Amino acid sequence: MDSLLVITYAYKPLSDSFLRNISSGGSDFDPDHGTHLSPILIPRVAGTAGHTTVQRHFINFFSGELPRWRMEWYNSSTTTPMGVEVPIANLVFKREPPWTKQGQANWLTLAAHYDSKNFPEGFLGATDSAVPCAILLHVARSIDQYVTQMHDEMAELGEGGTVEMDMGVQILLLDGKEALDEKGPALYGSRALSETWEMKTNPVGSKYPNALSQINIFVLLDVLGSINPTIPSYFLLTHWAYKNMARLEDRLRKIGLLETSPLSAFLPMTNEPIMESEIVGDYVPFMERGIPFIRLLPSPLPPIANTIEDNGKHLHLPTVRDWAKIVTGFALEWLDMMEVWPE
Repeated sequence: MDSLLVITYAYKPLSDSFLRNISSGGSDFDPDHGTHLSPILIPRVAGTAGHTTVQRHFINFFSGELPRWRMEWYNSSTTTPMGVEVPIANLVFKREPPWTKQGQANWLTLAAHYDSKNFPEGFLGATDSAVPCAILLHVARSIDQYVTQMHDEMAELGEGGTVEMDMGVQILLLDGKEALDEKGPALYGSRALSETWEMKTNPVGSKYPNALSQINIFVLLDVLGSINPTIPSYFLLTHWAYKNMARLEDRLRKIGLLETSPLSAFLPMTNEPIMESEIVGDYVPFMERGIPFIRLLPSPLPPIANTIEDNGKHLHLPTVRDWAKIVTGFALEWLDMMEVWPE
């Protein structure tokens, strides 16, 4: 709770000129040829060749375009209730200040699952969750230059080493969300990763006792890409952050930087969190261990959700590009990037 309050204090809105500089990703989200999305938009059931192909896409993207991000693999396996052994491979990509030691940085954590359902046959999961994964690639590339500039300037001035400024960002591409032989989410990957990080203790005297406690907020992108989504606030502790994201969307819309209609994706800011949802997601294992979260999940779900129609043809690309701007802007504000914007 204390660390969350520190970051709340540090949160600074971006200027209008900074907002105008945020890219929408353009053709990167084209379902057929987009560099971010099209390689993910294939069946990618855990343990299949398509699953491996998508992993390779993520690795090639970060190693080729963002070499300063550190990659971590978290491999495990689990056995389903029907006795099927499932390989699990969570991929984590991190940028943290170069002066930090183990247990020192606090993490803005952006997450989505990349595996697809085993049923119906040929399910592509465009909104669930190829688009969220593609958005996270866009966010990483969009913020990288500013993160690098901030780190370089702070290192030169010797300003690193205070809790509120030792902020990192990590992208979680989670596996094993979907069940192979029963209905409903399995959450194999998020359960394994949250447990691993809870058990991964930091050196004595560290600000954070284990890797899990370094997460200041867990932002889960799920079932995004359909037209006119409505995103409620799901968690009281992070309702302030939800409202900041809603204000950011409102500002982007008012200065003409979003492509979609004037209808906001967020509920009116006077609304309280709904506090519960029948749709279970990868936030649950982290929530159960005390990690605050924001869940970007439409309610109600779009009609194509969980059907064979959840494919590239049924995406609303202006909405996809708007989400890319909103999530990028939120990450930049959270990381206090106005410090490096020339005004």
